[in-house]
Amino acid sequence: MIYGIGTDICDVRRIRASLERHGERFARRILSEGEFATWQGRSQRFPERGVRYLATRFSAKESFSKAIGLGMRMPMTWRLCEIASEPSGKPVIVLHGALARWFEERGLSAHVTVTDESDYAASFCVVEKIGLQPALVLADPLSKQ
Repeated sequence: MIYGIGTDICDVRRIRASLERHGERFARRILSEGEFATWQGRSQRFPERGVRYLATRFSAKESFSKAIGLGMRMPMTWRLCEIASEPSGKPVIVLHGALARWFEERGLSAHVTVTDESDYAASFCVVEKIGLQPALVLADPLSKQ
């Protein structure tokens, strides 16, 4: 059963401007430790890749916060929500601390996708309530069974 759906579009130019204004401090505010290490590596090799990485993570966390219905209020915080990648590259949400406990207590599961193109990063998140039996489908009373 779908618990919530969230989507977000982020202007990469806005993220770039925040990085120019606040430097590494801005990235540290948004990214978990693992994400921060990835961001540093990408930024050192190709600065634009680092900006896009930060923009996609920002967008994915926004869409997740919308899907769970909390927005950016406790227990939802930037750093307790991590957007990691499976070996295939598929993005996955990894939660930490109080947010992980809140999420597990509700029996939720999340799916996220991210994309970026020139000036924009976008994401879409679906959160499901797991462990529920699907509703019975009743036969059409007009059908001849």
